[in-house]
Amino acid sequence: MTSERGLSLIELLVFIVVVGIAVTGVLSVYSLNARSSADPMVRKQALAIAESLLEEVLAKPYTYCDPDDANVESASSPAGCATMAETAMGPEAGETRYSNLTPFDNVNDYDGFPMMAGIVDLGGTAVTGLAGYTAAVQVQPAGAFNGIPAGETLLVTVTVTAPGNQGVSLSGYRTRYAPNF
Repeated sequence: MTSERGLSLIELLVFIVVVGIAVTGVLSVYSLNARSSADPMVRKQALAIAESLLEEVLAKPYTYCDPDDANVESASSPAGCATMAETAMGPEAGETRYSNLTPFDNVNDYDGFPMMAGIVDLGGTAVTGLAGYTAAVQVQPAGAFNGIPAGETLLVTVTVTAPGNQGVSLSGYRTRYAPNF
């Protein structure tokens, strides 16, 4: 007599049921992760907005005097300014990010700056496709930083909130290089 090899119909059905249950479990975990994970495109766009706004802020001068002051290039303290010392955080009267006549002209002018109704360019025009995003800028004095005395460095933090309440926050430092920003 020869022994027969192979699977019976019952063994085959049990195998199919066990594999089906395992595959269903794996796919349900995958589906849950796919639904609850952040959309990488939305997050990448929020990061690009934050980088752009942070770069814009850090590119502005950080001087003792308002950049419109006659002594801006030579003042080594607020007392050296002819008329307009930059001592307070926030923009001076009449300055806005969107104005060609009186734009933000110093890093600290951006403190408290919000974009709550979508992202807009420097001209004040809404950027297409970014209406669901918001941004806010916070500028605060940093303590002594890398050998630079306290009061000579600002910490700039840009926070962007994307659709789905996904947030990105970037920070950077701007140091005063007195007397020439």
